[in-house]
Amino acid sequence: MYFDSHAHYDDERFDEDRERLIESLQEKGVDFIVNAAADMKSCHTSLALAEKYDFIYSSVGVHPHDVKDLTPADIEEMRKLATHHKVVAIGEIGLDYYYDNSPREDQRKWFKEQLLLAKELDLPVIIHSREASQETFDIIMESGVKKGVIHCFSGSYELAKEYVKRGFYLGVGGSLTFKNAKKTVEVVEGIDLSHILIETDCPYLTPVPHRGERNDSSYLKFVVGKIAEIKGLTEDEVASITSQNAKKLFQISL
Repeated sequence: MYFDSHAHYDDERFDEDRERLIESLQEKGVDFIVNAAADMKSCHTSLALAEKYDFIYSSVGVHPHDVKDLTPADIEEMRKLATHHKVVAIGEIGLDYYYDNSPREDQRKWFKEQLLLAKELDLPVIIHSREASQETFDIIMESGVKKGVIHCFSGSYELAKEYVKRGFYLGVGGSLTFKNAKKTVEVVEGIDLSHILIETDCPYLTPVPHRGERNDSSYLKFVVGKIAEIKGLTEDEVASITSQNAKKLFQISL
């Protein structure tokens, strides 16, 4: 029923019960998961999860927080890992000007390099953007990359329309259920469901009524419920359409 388009099950917060939790998810209606890499280590740990579980797929890529340590050799390693049949995207990559854990010059450089890799390999991208909405958009447009998802979309409705016009999907997760989610609600209201993916970003961004707890894919039902309420659709319709969207983007034919 549900396709979690962005999770981090290799995160240390799952160390105590990872196997038991993952093995319970399909019983809770979770059909597919893309586990998103965030640094070079997680490119390997994420792929290991995808190799272990049939319903989990992986991306490879380095988050803007960690690009300060990236090297050309790392790009070559990602290129090799991306040939694995369970790797379905390059990500999560992008810009984060909120924390600035990596210098902005480094963020821009390695964002562009990873976009080039995605274009070369004809893989979709998983984009992280915080406090850098317009620059992220401009760099993607300059790259020529034409398929991907803007993870945890937090931009304006106007920007959302520009992404959709160019064939991108918008990732919607637990933050949609927060009290201050007015802008995201406006995006979900105005953008056709055919351009929306659902995600958890687990263990982060847990939806209401479980905010503050560790997130996992079983909580997608609260995101789906909120989208259904906004769109005037049934939860089954939302789950089905967003799942088909994710399968299309990540080229999963099962």
